[in-house]
Amino acid sequence: MIAASVSDENIRTAELVAIQTEVNHLPIFAEYDLDRFPKLSRLVFDLFSEEEGLDALFGLVRGALPEKLNETAYALCCDVAAADGRLREVELRFLEEIRYELKIDRLAAAAIERGARARHMTI
Repeated sequence: MIAASVSDENIRTAELVAIQTEVNHLPIFAEYDLDRFPKLSRLVFDLFSEEEGLDALFGLVRGALPEKLNETAYALCCDVAAADGRLREVELRFLEEIRYELKIDRLAAAAIERGARARHMTI
């Protein structure tokens, strides 16, 4: 989620609120140690500043994330990216890479993306 927010090099308040809301309310984060968040954020920022950092980031994600949670992770990234009501080209490319790296089926990805869009639409 942090990487989805950082992907366009402009972290928006709506994205941070979305991350905080997800971490505070979803059962998947019930055992998550919130004290790890600042360290994890710094790691993501550092990786984004390195030439091969994105590959390293995806390697860490694949290593830490059980495969059965790949769609959940993708859904959370989509929610963060859509939280400010606008998806920029760089965010769309990042989501595409996440889809590829996590081996998200096209149909499942379309459903997840449509759900994120529906949740973050404005009048």
